[in-house]
Amino acid sequence: MRFNNKKFIYLISPLKINKSFYNDLIEVLKYKKVGFFQLRLKKENFKKKLLIGKKIKKICKKYNVKFLINDDVNLSKKLDADGCHLGQKDMNIFEARKLIGKKIIGITCHNSIKLANIAAKNKADYIAFGAFYSSKTKKIKYRAPIRILKKVRKIIKTPIVAIGGINSSNYKKLLLNKANFLAISGYIWKNKKLKPLDAIKRII
Repeated sequence: MRFNNKKFIYLISPLKINKSFYNDLIEVLKYKKVGFFQLRLKKENFKKKLLIGKKIKKICKKYNVKFLINDDVNLSKKLDADGCHLGQKDMNIFEARKLIGKKIIGITCHNSIKLANIAAKNKADYIAFGAFYSSKTKKIKYRAPIRILKKVRKIIKTPIVAIGGINSSNYKKLLLNKANFLAISGYIWKNKKLKPLDAIKRII
């Protein structure tokens, strides 16, 4: 699988999607820095996620952004999304492959090189580490040190996504330490000072 590193932002949805979200998403994707968009809705039912997912999929397709689903492999299959992201407590990668075949599957590895090795051996398309910084999006159970990125890069060729509290003032450090993609959510969608488009423009 080939990834476009010029589009290094891995954008994660807000937990609640309102009517203005879709226009904001279009503006942000037009900026051509987003390579992935992950739909992460923990509190909505399947039917609602399906409706929202169909709208977002069209927008992602128009701007050539890979559309992924968080946790829910069945939703990913139903939407014919580009893939899904799995946490350590979600469906295992082999079961997910049976359902969605050669689509993109990413695996959360927290701060563990051991988990990253297992994910790479199981042919995950990317591995995700974090949280690197404090995040408002979710409670942090695992903190990952920046040095883990270079360590992993020496032993694993699988693309790396960095997660957790990433914003315009700290993102360069992660890219310099060999992260391929940066997962960003709160800085774009919950920014009290900047609108989503203005926020993403600060990440050059």
